Amino acid sequence: MSLRILLTGGSGQVGWELQRTLACLGEVGAPNRAALDLTQVDSIRQAVRDWRPDVIVNPAAHTAVDKAESEAELATAINATAPGILAEEAARLGALLVHYSTDYVFDGTKATPYIEDDAANPQNVYGRTKWAGEQAVRTNSPKHLILRTSWVYGRRGGNFLLTMQRLMRERPELKIVADQIGAPTWSRLIAEATGQILAQCLGPARRSDFAPWGTYHLTSDGETSWHGFAAAIAELSGIDPVPKLSPIPSSDYPTPAKRPANSRLSNAKLAATFGLGLPDWRQALELCLGD
Repeated sequence: MSLRILLTGGSGQVGWELQRTLACLGEVGAPNRAALDLTQVDSIRQAVRDWRPDVIVNPAAHTAVDKAESEAELATAINATAPGILAEEAARLGALLVHYSTDYVFDGTKATPYIEDDAANPQNVYGRTKWAGEQAVRTNSPKHLILRTSWVYGRRGGNFLLTMQRLMRERPELKIVADQIGAPTWSRLIAEATGQILAQCLGPARRSDFAPWGTYHLTSDGETSWHGFAAAIAELSGIDPVPKLSPIPSSDYPTPAKRPANSRLSNAKLAATFGLGLPDWRQALELCLGD
């Protein structure tokens, strides 16, 4: 199998992993911002038409959740408008579009894990623009996969893992929110699962009637709070001495953007369709830190 794959956001924490994982499937083009500016419609169209991919993989996003509250126009351009343009171009070529979304499209009030068909009700600019991006993809490209994930971290970029490791070495006490629940998900596992999905959809062993287009949840198994995640980071990183980690409610840590209390996503549809599942979040964290 040798696919032509156009990858956005190749320097991001998910994009960086995808660039390496997807190389086994074919030729990966990961243009920099000068060649593919997601804030410029003409730049997006030109990059796709120059590359003529079989697959477009779009992990790029405006992911600074609090900053998005004051940068709504920029967040809209990258998270909502750009995916729609990519979808139009994918449809024109007959290419598959893989687009990543977020648990933040939900309001977090459900008592159990969210399934793909639950009603969206985003509570912040980031979530609203990502939901708009999802809708644009669905409208403009029938051949798409939308993969919703949550609490993404890795060994590069800006994320909770790296922030906690730094702060734990600088401060004697940290106050960590304990009433938001989700599944921390390692960027490498997202990339590896994406590669397996693409192999099933487009590889030589694919079934001729296999057209699993639509939306899927893709997160680690299990659940924890931000406080629980921080405690595991401290333990598995071998930080000594470990600072005092004080659990606090969200109300004690106000942020510009409101976060959902329940970010749990059910991965049952992913397992039923592709036979895939990610390991428990703590096991994945061990793998990440042992890498």
